Amino acid sequence: MLIRINNFNIGLDDSDQTIASNLCDAIAIQSEQLLGWKIVRKAIDARKRSDVHFVCSVECTLALGSKPKTSPQIQVNVPSRLDIEKPDSLIAPQNGKQNNDEHVIVVGAGPAGLFAALALIEAGKQVTLLERGKPVETRMKDIGRLRSRGELNPESNVCFGEGGAGTYTDGKLYTRIKHPFVRWVLAEFVRFGAKEDILVDAHPHLGTDRLVRIIKAMRHYLIEQGVDYRFESKVETLLTHEGAITGVRLASGEEIEASSVVLAIGHSARDTFEHMQAIGISLEAKDFAVGVRTEHEQDWVDSCQFGKSSQHPKLHAAEYSLTHQVPDKTMGKRGVFSFCMCPGGLILPSPTEVGKMAVNGMSNAKRSSPFANSGIVVQVTPKDIAKHGLGDDPLCGIRLQRELEEKTFKATAQAYAAPAMKITDFIKNKPSGTLANSRFKPAVEAADIREILPTWLSNPLSEGLQAFDRKMHGFVSEHANMLAVESRTSSPVRITRDKSLQSTSLRGLYPVGEGAGYAGGIVSAAVDGLKAASIIIQTS
Repeated sequence: MLIRINNFNIGLDDSDQTIASNLCDAIAIQSEQLLGWKIVRKAIDARKRSDVHFVCSVECTLALGSKPKTSPQIQVNVPSRLDIEKPDSLIAPQNGKQNNDEHVIVVGAGPAGLFAALALIEAGKQVTLLERGKPVETRMKDIGRLRSRGELNPESNVCFGEGGAGTYTDGKLYTRIKHPFVRWVLAEFVRFGAKEDILVDAHPHLGTDRLVRIIKAMRHYLIEQGVDYRFESKVETLLTHEGAITGVRLASGEEIEASSVVLAIGHSARDTFEHMQAIGISLEAKDFAVGVRTEHEQDWVDSCQFGKSSQHPKLHAAEYSLTHQVPDKTMGKRGVFSFCMCPGGLILPSPTEVGKMAVNGMSNAKRSSPFANSGIVVQVTPKDIAKHGLGDDPLCGIRLQRELEEKTFKATAQAYAAPAMKITDFIKNKPSGTLANSRFKPAVEAADIREILPTWLSNPLSEGLQAFDRKMHGFVSEHANMLAVESRTSSPVRITRDKSLQSTSLRGLYPVGEGAGYAGGIVSAAVDGLKAASIIIQTS
């Protein structure tokens, strides 16, 4: 008999023997009736710093004839949460109508594109995967040159290249979306080399270093299955005929025909958005957020979140998630929030255009850096952008991003250094010209960030930071820096699509993922790519 006990508390120092005894007590059985147990979901409960513990779901195997106590938190004879089958909608129908000669182009080798290609090739489709950047291992060298020498490759950087932007943002796998594909995405990561912990942890992450290896394994598998997998193959033009997609033209001039194109271009493919607007593809501006990236000592974050338990070997580097609503005359309330918090991580330069500068954050699997960083960003709407003179068309958000990134670049003497300011100086509006310690490369330079961010962004940012200090005392500290500018939180553009996930203005074009405006992280982007793939598999 298999039962699952939900919301089961396990102390940091509980031994296996203690856990087993507590399990028997919880379901009122004798110890000899418990044949085995395993944790299938685990989250840290640190609401009381004096009592940090794990809240778990535990599956127990019981001897035949056992009569466990039942309650709302105890489920009897349930399938194991770790047994995950491929969703039926990703399996080609066996009705004789399936066209396995159909050629599908997938544009972009981020999570949306990779998982779409994976589902399509396993369903028997012919797939060409086009990535404008380089393989993930070569891409790492280009990022290294940017950090060490200040040399930007506009086609191979933190945003462009195999794995997408998410490769260099900690490999976070937590998502709030509820969809059957979520568990399968996690299971596929395990198949390609991730630890099974990601199936258990409430807030799973891979780490950039592990994600690099996983992406390489996925690439090798896709090529073995027959995917025409191409790098440095930038799509310059979408080919159309009578309102339908017919293929793509690459920057090299080569044309590739296809009946369907899955467009998984990521949130920074500004030139592609401009091309789509020029040829009449329906786009719309959407909300996004901009701000800064803060950098604190990880020991302080650990102590703040875990109290006296902060050094416990069973606890990883602590995270935080902070939000605040600032009163606003036009919106009522404007959100200020932490974004992509990276415990034990690094801040990276993440520009994609020459003469413009942006920053992002990442962590490796062990999260062992002495610093934590997070985006602290302010909600922006298309109405805000129009009000401040940057237009109200679908690309107005890109214009705001570019304006802020150009100011950021010009604020430092060294190319692709980050203008930085102590958080306390920013709150006081008194630049001191001094900075706290930082590991940012190629360099940080003291600057007045209020000269980069306009008042309508810097004022709510200041109020939000002070609110966060009330929740985590010491957040506003002279030992913490803020670096500009965090401008790539999400796509400022949405490619409109219908219920079949096709573009509302071009049949056969499936805009997916974060760049299309329908996802906000690795897992949600992968799920969105799978949704489009499943429609192609089931209907073609």
